[in-house]
Amino acid sequence: MKALIVDDEKHIRESLKKYLGLEGIESEGAEDAEEALVLLEKESYDVIILDLKLPGMSGLEALEKINQRGILSPVIMISAHGQIQDAVAALKSGAGDYLVKPFDPAELIIKLRSLVENRRRENLIETGKRFLPDNALVGESPVMKKLAGQIVKLAESDVTILITGESGTGKEVAAREIHARSANSDEPFAAINIGGIHEGLMESELFGHEKGSFTGALSRKQGLFELAGRGTIFLDEIGEMPSALQVKLLRVLQEKKIRRLGGNSDIPVNARIISATNQDLEEAVKEGRFREDLYYRLNVLRIEMPSLRERKEDIPLLANYLLDRLCRRIGRSRPVFSGVALEKLSSYTFPGNVRELENTLERALIYCRENSIGEEDIDLRTEKKEGGTKNSAPAFPPDFNGAELSLENIERKAIMEALARSTGNRTRAAEMLGLSRKTILNKLRGWNLL
Repeated sequence: MKALIVDDEKHIRESLKKYLGLEGIESEGAEDAEEALVLLEKESYDVIILDLKLPGMSGLEALEKINQRGILSPVIMISAHGQIQDAVAALKSGAGDYLVKPFDPAELIIKLRSLVENRRRENLIETGKRFLPDNALVGESPVMKKLAGQIVKLAESDVTILITGESGTGKEVAAREIHARSANSDEPFAAINIGGIHEGLMESELFGHEKGSFTGALSRKQGLFELAGRGTIFLDEIGEMPSALQVKLLRVLQEKKIRRLGGNSDIPVNARIISATNQDLEEAVKEGRFREDLYYRLNVLRIEMPSLRERKEDIPLLANYLLDRLCRRIGRSRPVFSGVALEKLSSYTFPGNVRELENTLERALIYCRENSIGEEDIDLRTEKKEGGTKNSAPAFPPDFNGAELSLENIERKAIMEALARSTGNRTRAAEMLGLSRKTILNKLRGWNLL
C-alpha cells in the first residue's frame, strides 16, 4: 500500500511517514496542493491524506481537481478544530473520511485500511472479478474449503470467536474475512498485537485514557474498543495478556462497558471481539497463566487455522497470489515462476507457514535478474551441509557466490540484505543502512531491479 501525505507542516508529514512506515505502508509527502497534483500525475497512490488548510490552493480546491482528473484514490481529509464544517463539505465533495487534528494515528490507520479495501472491492465488482484484498484466504484444498464454510457461518452472528493455529497461518486474515462478511462490515476493524505492546501502555491502547491520567497524557485518547464502534476488535496473541488486564477484559465481555484510564464513567461498547493465539490456552489455564473464566468467554466459537504443510497443494496458487501482491507493493513488473521453482516451493514444509512463504518470495524478487524466478532464486534457508545451522541467512545472495569483493558488490549485498530483513520496505531498509530512501531507489534502478 502506498499513501500520499499533503500537509504544509513538515513535522506532520515526517511524523505520519514514520508511523505509516512502521505499519508497512510506503508514503510520500507534498507540502502543497500543486506539488501533490504533479505527483498524482506521475504516480498512483492507494490513498491520499489531504490537509484542508494549505498555502495557495486549498485542500477543498485540490479535492475538486483530483475528482476532475478522474483520480480514484480515496481521500482522507485532515483539519483543525475550527474547520469541521469544511471537512463536512469535503465529504459531500467526495472525500472518503476526515480526521480532526490532533488525531490518534491508530484511528488514521483504521480509516485508511478500510477506505482502501472498500475501494478495491468496488473496483473489482465493477469489472466482474473475484474480490481478493491485500490479505485474503487463498486456497482450494479440502481443508481451506472447510475453513471458508466455517467463516461464512460465523460471520452471520456477532458472538466472540477464538482463532488458534501456528504462527504465520493467517489468523488475522481470517478475522478480517469474518469482519468483511459480517453485517457490520462498513464499521472499523481494529487490530492490536498484545505481545507487541509494553504492558504499561496496553490499557491505554485498549480502553483509552483521560487527559492528565498519567505523565505524558496531554489530551484525551480513545482506545481501540471505542474506535471499533460496532465493528470488530481483533486481539492477536491473546495468551500474552497480563493478568491484571485479563480481569478488565473479562469485565468488558461480561458487561459490554469500558472505562478509560483515569475516567469516572463507563462507556458502552458494541464491537465484536475476535482473539487469536498460537499458544495452548488450555495448558496456560492449567498452569495458572491464563484465567479460566476468560478463556471460556473468548472460546464461544473456535476456528483452527491449518498449517501450510497440511495444504501443500495450495502452495502454487498461494505463491502466485503473494507474488502479485508483492510486485504491486514495490511497484515492479511481475516475474513468472519456472516449473522447477514451483516444485521446490511445493516440496518444502514451511515451518513458518504463509509468512515464511511470503518472505521467501520477497528474497526471490531481490535475487532474480530476469523476468523469471528460477530454482536458484528460491532460498529456503534449509540446513547447510557443512556445519551450517537451520534458518541461517546466506553470506551472499546466490548470484554473488564467489563474486569479487568489490565496493559495488559489497554495497549491493548490504542493500539486498537490508531489503530482505525489512520485508521489502525501502524506507526501513534505508534507515537500517543510514541512507536516504532516494539512494536506495537510485541503486535499484541502476541494477535494473525496478
